[in-house]
Amino acid sequence: MDPAGGSEIRDDTDSAVTVRPDAALPTYENEDKTMVSPSSRAEDWAMMDEVRRRHDREIASGSKPRELGVTWKDLTVEVVSAEAAINENVFSQFHIPRNIRESRHKPPLHTILDNSHGCVRPGEMLLVLGRPGSGCTTLLKMLANRRRGYLNVRGDVHFGALSHDEAAPYRGQIVMNTEDELFFPTLTVGQTMDFATRLKVPSRLPQGVDSHVEYQRGSKEFLLEALRISHTHDTKVGNEYVRGVSGGERKRVSIVECMATRGSVFCWDNSTRGLDASTALEWTKAIRAMTDVLGLSTIVTLYQAGNGIYDLFDKVLVLDEGKQVFYGPLAEARPFMEEQGFICGEGANVADFLTGVTVPTERQIRSGYEQRFPRTADQLRIEYEKSSIRERMAAEYDYPTSDLARERTDNFRHAFAEDRAKDLAKDSPWTVGIVDQVKACIRRQYQILWGDKAAFIIKQVSTLVQALIAGSLFYNAPNNSGGLFVKSGALFFSLLYNSLLSMSEVTESFNGRPVLVKHKGFAMFHPAAFCFAQIAADIPVLLFQISIFAIVIYFMVGLTMTAGAFFTYWVMIFATTMCMTALFRAIGALFSTFDGASKVSGFLIAAVIMYTGYMITKPHMHPWFVWMYWIDPLAYAFEAVLANEFHGKIIPCVGDNLVPNGPGYTDSAYQACAGVGGASPGSISLTGDEYLASLSYSYSHLWRNFGIVWAWWALFVAVTVVATSKWHSPSESGSVLLIPREKLERHQQTLGVITDEESQGSKKVAAADDQELQSDSSVEAQLVRNSSVFTWRNLTYTVKTSSGDRVLLDNVHGWVKPGMLGALMGASGAGKTTLLDVLAQRKTEGTIRGSIMVDGRPLPVSFQRSAGYCEQLDVHEPFATVREALEFSALLRQPREVPREEKLRYVDTIIDLLELHDLADTLIGRVGAGLSVEQRKRLTIGVELVAKPSILIFLDEPTSGLDGQSAYNTVRFLRKLADVGQAVLVTIHQPSAQLFAQFDTLLLLAKGGRTVYFGDIGDNGEIVKNYFARYGASCPTGTNPAEHMIDVVSGHLSQGRDWHQVWLDSPESSERLAKLDQIVADAAAKPLATQDDGFEFAMPLGAQTQIVTARMGRALFRNTDYINNKFALHIGSALFNGFSFWMIGDSVSDLQLRLFTVFNFIFVAPGVINQLQPLFIERRDLYDTREKKARMYSWKAFVTALVLSEMPYLCVCAVLYFVCWYYTVGFSSDSHRAGGTFFIMLMYEFMYTGIGQFVAAYAPNALFAALTNPVIIGTLVSFCGVLVPYAQIQAFWRYWIYWINPFNYMIGGMLVFDVYDTPVRCAADEFAVFDPPANMTCGDYLAEYMEGIGARMNLTNPAATASCHVCEYRRGSDYLTTINLNDYYYGWRDAGIVVIFVLSSYSLVYLLMRLRTKASKKAEA
Repeated sequence: MDPAGGSEIRDDTDSAVTVRPDAALPTYENEDKTMVSPSSRAEDWAMMDEVRRRHDREIASGSKPRELGVTWKDLTVEVVSAEAAINENVFSQFHIPRNIRESRHKPPLHTILDNSHGCVRPGEMLLVLGRPGSGCTTLLKMLANRRRGYLNVRGDVHFGALSHDEAAPYRGQIVMNTEDELFFPTLTVGQTMDFATRLKVPSRLPQGVDSHVEYQRGSKEFLLEALRISHTHDTKVGNEYVRGVSGGERKRVSIVECMATRGSVFCWDNSTRGLDASTALEWTKAIRAMTDVLGLSTIVTLYQAGNGIYDLFDKVLVLDEGKQVFYGPLAEARPFMEEQGFICGEGANVADFLTGVTVPTERQIRSGYEQRFPRTADQLRIEYEKSSIRERMAAEYDYPTSDLARERTDNFRHAFAEDRAKDLAKDSPWTVGIVDQVKACIRRQYQILWGDKAAFIIKQVSTLVQALIAGSLFYNAPNNSGGLFVKSGALFFSLLYNSLLSMSEVTESFNGRPVLVKHKGFAMFHPAAFCFAQIAADIPVLLFQISIFAIVIYFMVGLTMTAGAFFTYWVMIFATTMCMTALFRAIGALFSTFDGASKVSGFLIAAVIMYTGYMITKPHMHPWFVWMYWIDPLAYAFEAVLANEFHGKIIPCVGDNLVPNGPGYTDSAYQACAGVGGASPGSISLTGDEYLASLSYSYSHLWRNFGIVWAWWALFVAVTVVATSKWHSPSESGSVLLIPREKLERHQQTLGVITDEESQGSKKVAAADDQELQSDSSVEAQLVRNSSVFTWRNLTYTVKTSSGDRVLLDNVHGWVKPGMLGALMGASGAGKTTLLDVLAQRKTEGTIRGSIMVDGRPLPVSFQRSAGYCEQLDVHEPFATVREALEFSALLRQPREVPREEKLRYVDTIIDLLELHDLADTLIGRVGAGLSVEQRKRLTIGVELVAKPSILIFLDEPTSGLDGQSAYNTVRFLRKLADVGQAVLVTIHQPSAQLFAQFDTLLLLAKGGRTVYFGDIGDNGEIVKNYFARYGASCPTGTNPAEHMIDVVSGHLSQGRDWHQVWLDSPESSERLAKLDQIVADAAAKPLATQDDGFEFAMPLGAQTQIVTARMGRALFRNTDYINNKFALHIGSALFNGFSFWMIGDSVSDLQLRLFTVFNFIFVAPGVINQLQPLFIERRDLYDTREKKARMYSWKAFVTALVLSEMPYLCVCAVLYFVCWYYTVGFSSDSHRAGGTFFIMLMYEFMYTGIGQFVAAYAPNALFAALTNPVIIGTLVSFCGVLVPYAQIQAFWRYWIYWINPFNYMIGGMLVFDVYDTPVRCAADEFAVFDPPANMTCGDYLAEYMEGIGARMNLTNPAATASCHVCEYRRGSDYLTTINLNDYYYGWRDAGIVVIFVLSSYSLVYLLMRLRTKASKKAEA
């Protein structure tokens, strides 16, 4: 075979593929047109025959092969330099001059990929290697035709013979599997795969397949079987917070979902992260087999690839800092690097060797080459450019213009067109028709609903409860003038409540968005299909929801008892709810951030409610805002339901609305209606249509309005569809580091020092070794020595599942001693993480049996903080910098007697150790805007190390997601910790032979948490190898023992044996148990090695509160989106409220406007609460997931910090609202009135924040909280005496809920201050006008009345003998008595009561947080 591995390539024009002597090939036809299946390097893969069978079936059915290939040259990619991203804080964002100055500077550009080139033909696999940050992911994105988010892309990329623009419609065939695992966590693995395969069923079925369903089912079963996850079919996928399949299994779900696309070009970005060595090899064989048989082009980037995996590739490309330092046949990569003077150690991972040659601390130089080896990426690239490999490889780059490429591309187009459903357009990227897409999406929508039954049930139950409460509030409204306001209130509430409920759509819109963006990238469905599916799934749910709501309210209030009127009301409410749901969905879809969407939705709900025509009637609206009435869907609906109710009715005037009334005043000739719109002078009743006309309404508009509401709905749906089509993944904008403005100078100084060091080049290498020795000794001096022995025996862990109890750990024994580095290994799903969780006391569910001891005694109180635990998921406060996160952990977890300075000094030690100095002052952020996966992993380890754990350190897969060098550094560092006497237990996936050699002992688990081996590893794994060899599974030379063992226990070498039983019967097992007993007995006989201080937390509560509050305060100070949102919502709502009720006059109807402008202030709360809760819940999840379990600080400190950190901003908010609103509505500027009003407003800010926080404290998730808010706020709003005046509230509610309602006191207090002494002057149409009996003046006729019932009324013409004019009130205080505010002192009384409610709402935050905080499970003997 030619060593070049590629010079003997010939074009075989008869076949559809290139025939190469050294590569595994797709099936091709020979002269007599029979199928030939060439051999593949994955022949031993279990499913190989099935892949061939499926492929042969396709070819036999006349399908053309879908082979493309990718060729690229001179590919250069630039982005805005990462240093440019500064995170402003609340103050610095207003530094206008500096912001203008900085905006003039063009941000520096950074080249992440520099002049890359290569060619991957059909049937070839390319391995891309490089350290994190060297541009591997960027190259993959370019080769997967994902160019979004990059400033500048130069060079050619061809897919077959297609340019990158021509390939755009085939995005479902050019597929990339990213590092992120994005799923709907409540769906099962089966449902997830069902959806993916259903949308990729070709319209032309292969021979022997009878239906689309059969094809889809076969496809799903094959994929699940291919990666051995069929057993997870009915398990939820889960995520950080929802329990589901194991991490490795979730990664495999993400892989099979990607395979389901049936693509032609696949890019896999570090897809073996979190997989054990055996599964990773199995996956690579699967990819190899499919590449060979189906003629795919496969590009893979991997970290820590073992040699077994490495050998399955055809070509390798090495990147360093974006520069391509090698690209060529696999067989030539290692010899090329060795020619340059680098040494590849015996048995080392070749892939790690290739990426390590430019790392001074990693590379080994052959003697004689010390002065001339290429030191930098640039020098190495120059050597490569001079080599013959570069020349040979360049010969491939004219592949796109070859006849073969054109022929393949035509075949590809033809095959794809045949697969595509006939009703799709020619350039459509989808496979199945739009109707099938919608069906699949509807089905999934219901599965998501059903998966989260709790939220659905809560929504329905809360609707029913709210309907019953509101129905009883407006119970049996009278059919006279007294019922006009109550019925209007009931109808308004019917519209309002369902609109408030649909606000949760904004939160919902952001939940599934990343998954939809991923599926859009896979060309599974058109975003419109998803939108239509949501609507279709809504309809039955809303029909049910509206029916229970409408039936209860309609009949309890006693609205018109005719079938026609009821169904008109019902269909109107349904149409409005559909419309409002579509509106909030559109708002969610239009915004890329939740903060932006919640700002607009909060402001919008206030505007929509105010311009419905209930608070301000249409004739009273100011001309500058009346246009809002015309674009408000609720206004049309409100007119329709009011017209439906009042049309054709006769409404008699009663009570205060009939002047005069009472004893002696019964003659209707001398009475008239007062304060009822539409009543003509001198009449004592009016028709419903007159009343509607006074509001500018008409019954003739009813069905017109119904149509208009649906027209708005259609518009909002169209907006949602368009906006959804424009969604793209946040990580597409490239990852950036964020530096907080206040740390910028310090960060630049640090970077300056680092770049100076780097510029000195070769001197650095020589000095590195000396430094290494010095730093090692200084670090060792500071590290904690430990002398406790940690043991566990007969450990069994059982959880309840729907199919009965499931044992996850089965009688596991073991120990970790000081100075010992223990490895915990097993296949994915064997229970490694579960064992660590149980040992570290992190489980809150399930049953644990057995004993866990420290020094032969039960676990001390301080165990959870004395043991460090690095979890698999890197959960951190996004607005803290790396140094702050480390200091936070050190200050709270090191013992209280250690001085603060010493704790902070130790943080510097760990920063140096983990090489985090250049990141120390950058924000942690979120993936995409913040630290990368690998940097987070180092931080997670650092956070545990700075705590100086005194008993032992647990690490759950600390090397997953790291490249070979970082993984080796991490384990080498753990070795260092063990050598100074620390006890360390680590779960590890895919360790290379060098990594494995660092460990002392191994605990190997099989499925179901059963022990297969526990004991020493020995030099180069000799002891373990001998154990397995004795039972007939010897390890071949040159094979990594770690990979071999996993293969033996759970892979294809298991020979069907029960290795757990083999272990139980072995002499080693009984010897270990005896030794365990000996260790426990010896330790128990000695005095305690680690003294337990008896404290659950290292620091006292006061210090905890201070440190946690400082962190929360900083996080809010930097979270400008959140704070600006609060401010904008207050300023916007206040100005809107102020200008809508501009300079309120002093007529009777103006009194109502004063009431409503105050009432409107309540509605600043829903918007702010909706934005506050997700943040609260995110913080709470962080606390629950990591900080509570590590006993860093108490829940009391957590709640106090959350409450205190909000307070300064709430004070500013109150000032902003007051200033923008109070004076625009024309309220009194007397300081005692304005001051009283401001005080209540300030208290209200605290009160609603407390309400929002106590709901969030107990809610399982943000959606649940968003659904609970309308119930609480709706109930409080209903009973505060505004919608139904005090006297008309049903007795049952009036005597208790009215008095315990905080809104009642808040509105009461403000009204007393702002209305009490105002004089009232009736407008012309507000007077009751009637004639007195003959020969009497108005004064004489009304004398008795004005002393009794009418004492508060104002007769303006007592001397007149005709048309007496009576006004309902003289002063504001007369009006206030009708709403139960009888004296001026009520103002300050109410203010005081509001303060009590503030305290009680904050107390509820503490109480509910306490109830929610579960204790960790202890082992039961």
